[in-house]
Amino acid sequence: MVLVSAPQRARTGRAVIAAAVGGVLLAVLWSFEFVDSVIGDNVANTILDRDAKHTAITGVTAGLVFAFVSGLAGTFTACNIAMAAAVGPMSQAGDTASLRGLLRPVGLLTAGMVTVSALYGIAGVLLGDRLPQLSTATTAGGVPVRIIQASVVFGLIGLALIYLGLAALGVVRDVFRDRPSGRVVALGALIGGFLIGRPYPLFNKLFHWAVDTHNPLAGAAAFVLQSLGNILIVTLIFVLLVVGTRGRFPRRLAADPRRAALITGVLLLGLGVFTVVYWDLRVPAHFGFGWFPTLPYNR
Repeated sequence: MVLVSAPQRARTGRAVIAAAVGGVLLAVLWSFEFVDSVIGDNVANTILDRDAKHTAITGVTAGLVFAFVSGLAGTFTACNIAMAAAVGPMSQAGDTASLRGLLRPVGLLTAGMVTVSALYGIAGVLLGDRLPQLSTATTAGGVPVRIIQASVVFGLIGLALIYLGLAALGVVRDVFRDRPSGRVVALGALIGGFLIGRPYPLFNKLFHWAVDTHNPLAGAAAFVLQSLGNILIVTLIFVLLVVGTRGRFPRRLAADPRRAALITGVLLLGLGVFTVVYWDLRVPAHFGFGWFPTLPYNR
């Protein structure tokens, strides 16, 4: 049994509280209209040079291009922002002194993500409109059934992130304590799982197109490209952190395990709390179930 000093327990307690409060505040301040429409729509419209929402997808090539671009455009949406928590674990999962070592954590994250997104792309095409995610129906209380699926899926993903964050901070048992690579793969799988609940309009359009192709392989390719677009920016941030500091950033983390655990744990816990609070408290409150504070710029 590892003995933990009282000062260390106090620091951990403060980190947990700060991360949780930060996650709640982010859920309160979050403007989905800004990130979905102002950022997301404008990025997609600019890259595709057309109205991404209202222009039909014609052909497999156009569909695959749309998949990657809409994934990139959705980087900062509430159904994707939690992927930023991967930066800390990625820094611990490779020897960044070489190019091969630098690419290793990127490959691990991608492997976990691609596995889930490809399988869901195949399942999505095969199941089609039987999935709540593609339904236009609403419950008796006026809640779209696709939002119910989103709340359930992101609630579970948020709880998984919270567990990983608490584990990194030493509050609960860490199954990845001696397997930092496994933590990155698991995070990749969770990022791939974002697609299972995502209600983002551009992804919904892509999903309908994939189903209409009746081609499971096209669905798998489209969903993989969507996920690759989702992680492009966070991957570039990770690479720039490593290259820009000439490897000092990950080496400093490796030199001080407590600092590494603190950064990793706070990121995972804070974004996990945000995910749960946003999708399981704020979103239901929007439809009249429970109460959640609403700021003037949020409807």
